[in-house]
Amino acid sequence: MRMIRLGRTDATVSAVSYGTWPFSGPSMAGDRSVGWTGHDDEQALAGLRAAHEQGIRHWDTADVYGDGRSERLIARVWSDLDRGSVYLATKTGWNPGPYGHFYHPDQIRGQLEGSLERLGTDHIDLYYLHHCDFGPSDEHLDDALAVLHDARDRGMIRHIGLSDWDCGRVAERVERVDPDVVQIYRNVRDDAYVSSGLAALVDSRDLGAVFFSPLRHGLLTGKYAAPTAFPEGDFRRNVRAFENGEVISRLAQASAAIRSRFSDHPEPVLHGLLGAILDDAPTGCAIVGLRNPDQVHAASQVGEALNTEDRDWVRGLYADLDLA
Repeated sequence: MRMIRLGRTDATVSAVSYGTWPFSGPSMAGDRSVGWTGHDDEQALAGLRAAHEQGIRHWDTADVYGDGRSERLIARVWSDLDRGSVYLATKTGWNPGPYGHFYHPDQIRGQLEGSLERLGTDHIDLYYLHHCDFGPSDEHLDDALAVLHDARDRGMIRHIGLSDWDCGRVAERVERVDPDVVQIYRNVRDDAYVSSGLAALVDSRDLGAVFFSPLRHGLLTGKYAAPTAFPEGDFRRNVRAFENGEVISRLAQASAAIRSRFSDHPEPVLHGLLGAILDDAPTGCAIVGLRNPDQVHAASQVGEALNTEDRDWVRGLYADLDLA
């Protein structure tokens, strides 16, 4: 497993790190599916232990994943694993509580204290503002930052992160937030990391960069043999491309082409898809949702950045695909 320095945090983490959103199980936010079906607690715990053994020790979660279920599961491994050997990240922001908007200071304080308790730890290594919805003219941002700065001064958190699905929204707020790490949506089909100006900011300010959904919730791997409809409670229900037969067929073809080109690699598809977004991010890693030890083992085999020729070839396979 290739290791990287996560920017000015000076933390050394694996280039492919552990995402625990799937630990949430089926979950709803109002009428929207936001969780994952197919979760098994014991397999998840075995996956965490396998990851620790194989060097994947940057674990990413959030307070709202399964309403705290993901955080509570992580806490269960401290009985036999050293908490200090894991770089642990969680987030706040998606639960507004009773306040009518995101990021009320009292809500953040309560969520932070809850995360510490659920995670069974006295500090969080990396604490993210989960999205950039800070109200009109970002009117709630300064108050949110004040809470995080106070928590950092008190040793409750060590580093501050800023996350969003939109690279541009993060780039617009980097100067004001001054995060240590940014976490943004990036994969070979959806990629505004460079064009938004965020990559230049990451480089100039020596920030860590974490790319989430690099496999687009598994869709890009081409592993689906037929259109698939997911049940209520599963976030993939919102991604209509899973139900599009033409898209599924094209993705299977792309996957076959990658397996052929990288046939000497033990995990050719993961190698191609992840390596194609790591070449321009020396302080960056990809967060992959892992459910069990087999998936952990596969992830431990990849993380090397592709050369320019291979990167452009892989990206070209997906360039004209409509995955809306």
